[in-house]
Amino acid sequence: MSFDQLNILVIGNGGREHAIVWKLIQSPTVAKIYVAPGNGGTSSTNDKIINVPELSSSPKDFSKLQSFAVDHHINLVIPGPEQPLVDGITTIFQKVGIPVFGPSQKAALMEGSKAHSKLFMERHQIPTASFKNFTNVEDAKAHIESIDYKIVLKADGIAAGKGVLIPETKEEALQGLNEIMVQKNFGDAGNEIVIEEFLQGDELSILTITDGYSFFNLPAAQDHKRIGDGDKGLNTGGMGAYAPAPIATAKILTKIDELIIKPTIDGMRKDGYPMNGILFTGIMLNSKNEPKVLEYNVRFGDPETQTVLPLLSDDTDLAQVMLACAEHRLDSTIIKIKPNMFSTTVVMAAGGYPESYKKGDEIKIKTPLPADTFIFHAGTTTTKDNKIVTAGGRVIAATAIASTIKESVDKAYIGVDHVSFQDKYNRKDIAHKAFRDENKSVSGVTYAEAGVSVDNGNLLVDQIKAKVKSTARPGADSDIGGFGGVFDLLKAGYKTDDTLLVAATDGVGTKLRIAQIMNIHDTVGIDLVAMNVNDLVVQGAEPLIFLDYFATGKLDIEVAAKFVSGVADGCIQAGCALVGGETSEMPGMYDEGHYDTNGTAVGALNRHKILPNIAGMKSGNVLIGVKSDGVHSNGFSLVRHIIEKSDNYDYKSIAPWTNSGKTIGEELLVPTKIYVKQFLPSINQDLLLGLAHITGGGLVENIPRALPKNLQAKVDISKWEVPSIFKWFGKQGNVPYEDILKTFNLGVGMVLIVESHNVEKVIHNLTSEGEEAIVIGELVEKVNSSDPGCIVENIEGLY
Repeated sequence: MSFDQLNILVIGNGGREHAIVWKLIQSPTVAKIYVAPGNGGTSSTNDKIINVPELSSSPKDFSKLQSFAVDHHINLVIPGPEQPLVDGITTIFQKVGIPVFGPSQKAALMEGSKAHSKLFMERHQIPTASFKNFTNVEDAKAHIESIDYKIVLKADGIAAGKGVLIPETKEEALQGLNEIMVQKNFGDAGNEIVIEEFLQGDELSILTITDGYSFFNLPAAQDHKRIGDGDKGLNTGGMGAYAPAPIATAKILTKIDELIIKPTIDGMRKDGYPMNGILFTGIMLNSKNEPKVLEYNVRFGDPETQTVLPLLSDDTDLAQVMLACAEHRLDSTIIKIKPNMFSTTVVMAAGGYPESYKKGDEIKIKTPLPADTFIFHAGTTTTKDNKIVTAGGRVIAATAIASTIKESVDKAYIGVDHVSFQDKYNRKDIAHKAFRDENKSVSGVTYAEAGVSVDNGNLLVDQIKAKVKSTARPGADSDIGGFGGVFDLLKAGYKTDDTLLVAATDGVGTKLRIAQIMNIHDTVGIDLVAMNVNDLVVQGAEPLIFLDYFATGKLDIEVAAKFVSGVADGCIQAGCALVGGETSEMPGMYDEGHYDTNGTAVGALNRHKILPNIAGMKSGNVLIGVKSDGVHSNGFSLVRHIIEKSDNYDYKSIAPWTNSGKTIGEELLVPTKIYVKQFLPSINQDLLLGLAHITGGGLVENIPRALPKNLQAKVDISKWEVPSIFKWFGKQGNVPYEDILKTFNLGVGMVLIVESHNVEKVIHNLTSEGEEAIVIGELVEKVNSSDPGCIVENIEGLY
């Protein structure tokens, strides 16, 4: 019996189930898809997809699932995970006449018991590693003592993908045996154990759609089980996959079909439990390309499902294929694969996975995604206010298809860059095995294969063009993407005969490391602009144009776009145009996740109004301080030393000096204040003798840079309240007063030198621009030429 319009019940809440739903909904024959319980990805705005969060795949909910299926006129049930299949869920629906794409409880034993499946392979002469099964721990121990080859220990039952141990020594093997059979680290799954020969080679995952008679293999995939790059670290449920794997040649696939897939399907039918659904066969290819079975699963794999389903042709109706399987008529359908296409999936996990990890962090997905790039949810859920948050270890995955493996890998990582959540982790080397045997001669290596993606660079330019355009001003249109920026001084109102150009270049320093640790990248772009334009304005210049430089080991488009967005915000504050820049991807020069940056600002001034006006300064001139917004961009080597050596605090600790509720990292990343627009009125009215930007060196070293050698600045620190952040760092680090004076700005980011009769006018101008200005001292004659250029009084008792 077939149905014109299908109501489908998908059981599960992982990435596999989201991918299945994603493909099913493309079928014109699907009316509704119910997902029990579903995840944040299946809680779709598509009104054909409905999550049923009150139901689960637990046996306690089997009768509820059956009632739900009857009440909602379900025509097809698709169980996703293995456990409900092993627990016999298929029978529950078959009793009420509802077809199920999935095996019987007896057939599911091929995954539910490794001992059973090994005996099956032995009986049907299917190639696999030599093995022995044991229910008695002493017999197993004696066997281990008697052999002289490397082995694998497998708990017989289902153990959430973790019941396999690969000991390196006999001692480790005996310890592993104890963990499985005595300590029962994997529960009842360890009542029986399989001890088998360790196989070396390349793994392949073959997902076969079958009705017990006919079968169709989906493209051969390779999974990445280990948590770390280079296949190192703990085992996971899978950190990524790609397909079709190049090692799965036509010749090898034919051999796999003849020796493994067909004998398995025929053998299961002859043994009285025909397979229906997906037969997942894990295969090891040795150095002679001889395939042996590692294990069977009886359901779609994860993340292989997210990888292979996008390779199905657009005219392959997966809903009808699954229904045909359930009705044992697979040969009545057509299944086709997109020709000459490859797929890559990269899994993003919660920090700490596969050990302890946090849940409940908000997930943000930037759209639109590049063409043929897809996001599949796994450990996600939806909050009451419709936010998507983390709810598992493997949180979400990005998949991309393309005409080459390399392009599919690059696009998948672009997809990864579109997803953000706290402590996101993903491997950086998915599909590395696909490239290891390629010719590495210079003539055959592409720029992308060398680690530099021109396509990513172009995509970044496309993403930031609109934001950069918003910085346009008279004289510059801020249209990036060319070879340089052009500025028209005449259009900006400058007479070229009287105009001088002034340039400044600077970076952000080690504050960048805190931005990288906190994954907050837009504020340091403002810092970069501030450090440059503030150095222009102290010379009396109006900043006109800005160029930025961003260097990284591997271009993360999301990070780079946030950074440039901050640069654009800074340019808007300063009134200058962002006319260009350089993004440099330099693998091997910087570690993954690290970047450095530099900026250059160009401004203009009248040649007769250059600051400082050294000749006009004299004893009695007044020092006006303008408040900072925090640490700005200096002193971070000291800041980092204090925090990173602390036993009680890190950057994600709540800042103890304030009630803002922000973390230490967030407080430190408050950007440097930009002092351009608020100072230009006083500069244009010739009210200033000089300016000092308080950067590295603090008050004591920066004010003298604007003074003649015969004058000294006297600053009274009691004239303003030093912000508590500086007091806390001074006390926490036990920093001597002398050092803190030449490290931090202590709450004053800029000092203006003014004749006494102009003080009121200057303070009025600053107040009109929203600044709080305070008289903090004066200039005095030096008694001796060796006297310091600045003395700060009343520093004692600061902390």
